Amino acid sequence: MAVPAGVDPSETYVELSYVDAVLERRRRPLLDCVTARFEDVAPVRPFRWSRGERHFPGWYWASTTGQHVGFESWLERDRLILLDFDPQVVGIASQPFWLHWHDGERERRHAPDYFVRRADGSAVVVDVRADSRIEPKDAEAFEVTRLVCAQAGWGFERVGEPEAVLLANTRWLSRYRHPRCLRGSEAERLREVFAAPGALMAGADAAGDRLATLPALFQLLWIQELTAEEMAAELLGPATIVHLANGGVR
Repeated sequence: MAVPAGVDPSETYVELSYVDAVLERRRRPLLDCVTARFEDVAPVRPFRWSRGERHFPGWYWASTTGQHVGFESWLERDRLILLDFDPQVVGIASQPFWLHWHDGERERRHAPDYFVRRADGSAVVVDVRADSRIEPKDAEAFEVTRLVCAQAGWGFERVGEPEAVLLANTRWLSRYRHPRCLRGSEAERLREVFAAPGALMAGADAAGDRLATLPALFQLLWIQELTAEEMAAELLGPATIVHLANGGVR
């Protein structure tokens, strides 16, 4: 997409407003904010639900941070689950700041959906919107956000609906994302059983009572200490082949 008419994404006119650590609102030039830890800020707008509204806001507990992260739709919630599952993600904040710019006629603003910090220290700003729901004004906001992020040294992603099978598997595993599911004795037996590839349910039974071993097994899959074959191609099931991941503990 071409740069929108009248838009010059530079520090002279692009500003960010956000809520700081003491819950005060700040507004600063873009390039004064590039080292800020936006993965730790509070959302710039609330997540509320009212009768008759068609969106579905809520809060998701992220195992990555041990904190709740807001979402404004099921699509955003699903993206949060995938971010939480990504071992390279170490920080996530929702609605981290407003971007302010002038389009040549009036001031505009846009609050990206997520600010993501990765393990290598890099940052990615994420907007979640289905392809079929992008209006011209949305496309302009996303393009300005991309240009601004490039100036700040951040990545930018506009993502839509995730791949269905991967999402279904990740949503299932997310039910077991809390560390309480990983009990020491069961976890150690599962590591021994799946040192060689084997079927999911057979391995759970070999490690002990499946009522105790399955939650630990799903937690080990969630933290990717164990891995399942074809996670993006086939739904998890009793015959899914599971084995120790090459990368070890997340």
